[in-house]
Amino acid sequence: MINVLRWIIYAVAALALNFPVIVTLLTSFKSGKEISVNPGFWISSPTLVNYVQVLQVTDRLNIFAYLFNSLAASLIGTILAMIIAFPAAYAIARGEYGRKVLMPLIVNLRAVPLIIFAIPLYMMFQFVGLLDTQLGLGLILTIVNLPLSLIIFVNAIAEVPHEIDEAAKLDCRPAATVFIFGFITAWNEFLFGLMLTSNRAVPMTVGASFFFAASGGGIQWGAASAVMIVGALPPMLIGIIMYRQISGSMTAGAVKG
Repeated sequence: MINVLRWIIYAVAALALNFPVIVTLLTSFKSGKEISVNPGFWISSPTLVNYVQVLQVTDRLNIFAYLFNSLAASLIGTILAMIIAFPAAYAIARGEYGRKVLMPLIVNLRAVPLIIFAIPLYMMFQFVGLLDTQLGLGLILTIVNLPLSLIIFVNAIAEVPHEIDEAAKLDCRPAATVFIFGFITAWNEFLFGLMLTSNRAVPMTVGASFFFAASGGGIQWGAASAVMIVGALPPMLIGIIMYRQISGSMTAGAVKG
């Protein structure tokens, strides 16, 4: 009886947490006419017309370009953050000053709303010619990813005994976790993508909004749902495939004592 009740609670929680995704997925398989008369869960006539529409390349819309821009900027922002964070994390984990001063400072800076940096960053990028470039967006995503990367690396290095530092033995799970979280965070970034790109380097999060407006006015809910599902697939698949890797890294050391 207890197990049945537990599974019921799990099912209700999973449905509540994923309700927006489920509704969006179902809507993406409905025609515009059906959406207007049947906004519920049931699909009378499933169709792929919305996916065909968003996957078509036109002069105004190119979902493949948006996906590629997001991929390129996310990889830059993730890998560069890891390269910078690891040596910094070692210095922080092995130094008393780093643990007491630098780490709290970095974490607290991440709590500052990113919009505060919008104007100076835009002006700097305009001056050096990095506006509307994948590299420019990737550099900003590096800054966004650095605090979390540092936290994970610092905790992982702090668990390694000083005696085996020279052996350079470090569990690879924290690095995989940093990459996964960093990639997902970078992929989902909207503010800087909207602010720093306009045409050549528009990421998926910004490009998806271009599919909402119909040529005759109003919102194409079916196409909007389809493009959101397509844009969410890469981070979603990475999270599902690497779930065990993430959970193992996050719980590593929790039973040490």
